[in-house]
Amino acid sequence: MNILTGELFLHHDFLRLTREHPIEIGNRCSKRYNNFVITLIDTGILLIEPESAGSIDIVISSGVHGNETAPIEICNLLVKEILDGKLQVNNRILFIIGNPPAMNSGERFEEENLNRLFCGKHIGKSHREAKRAALLEKAVTDFFDSRHDSLERCHFDLHTAIRASKYEKFAIYPYQDGRALKNKYLNFFKDSDINTILLAHQPADTFSYFSSHQFKANAFTVELGKVRPFGENDMPSFAGILTSLRLLIKDEIDFDDSVNNDDFNLFQVVDEVIRYSENNFSLNIDVKQANFSTFPVAFQLTTDDDKGYQMKSDSDAIVFPNAKVPVGHRVALIVSKTSI
Repeated sequence: MNILTGELFLHHDFLRLTREHPIEIGNRCSKRYNNFVITLIDTGILLIEPESAGSIDIVISSGVHGNETAPIEICNLLVKEILDGKLQVNNRILFIIGNPPAMNSGERFEEENLNRLFCGKHIGKSHREAKRAALLEKAVTDFFDSRHDSLERCHFDLHTAIRASKYEKFAIYPYQDGRALKNKYLNFFKDSDINTILLAHQPADTFSYFSSHQFKANAFTVELGKVRPFGENDMPSFAGILTSLRLLIKDEIDFDDSVNNDDFNLFQVVDEVIRYSENNFSLNIDVKQANFSTFPVAFQLTTDDDKGYQMKSDSDAIVFPNAKVPVGHRVALIVSKTSI
């Protein structure tokens, strides 16, 4: 009896299985179940393929940061509903729990931020997160490359934020490499009770940009609130995104291409703040300052070797401020309101 049939089908608990086997097992195992084949590709990587694949290939990832528990619980709930026969599978799905060892220790990461190691940034590094990034890239590559007739490719990389936010839930639309935005995915998020969208301004080394760039997938980083320990997440508050993901899985999503700007809080990234000094750096805001906070013109956001960063407009806002980043890494994004 393999690990898949012996544990996952006994408990219908993807999270429990991943917690008990946090280190890569190095081999895959499959089982036919109801109207689909389920394959454990490796620890925290679960593929579900219906006998007759629908129009959309879907990646739903969580736990890229180990302490962001709500997305992991969302993935686990969807897998359980599928195994319990409560959720019909009509599209191929790749479920991912990104960083199991960090999840087990309740840490954001062990050695390096996993969500800064994609698009080849892991190459030349030998620590666990680098190896995991390479494995996740391969899993997504194999998933998308194994089928060429799907009408859509999607990747929803689910997260929660270190800080509170003026807008509790928001999605980041990665830089599109010259491709047009797809309005229907803005409406997907509106229907998911997420009406704040941040449009990225340049290539990145994140998981969602990897899928967008490499496979032209409709990929998004989705922020679902604030980091909380397992068992303390307000699961009813995720009803909107759960409903939308279930409709995608069932291939019953009704996309609408028409967009009303008044329905959204749309932001464009206009700048980013980089850390240049190990010892002379400071981020000059309260640790509880919320995402999307604004400051007066010329406010000294950071002190650093390059004279730091001053706010250029009193309508600009900050997102993801984090003083605990290495030299050369991003301290914050600067965003401004926009429309499409």
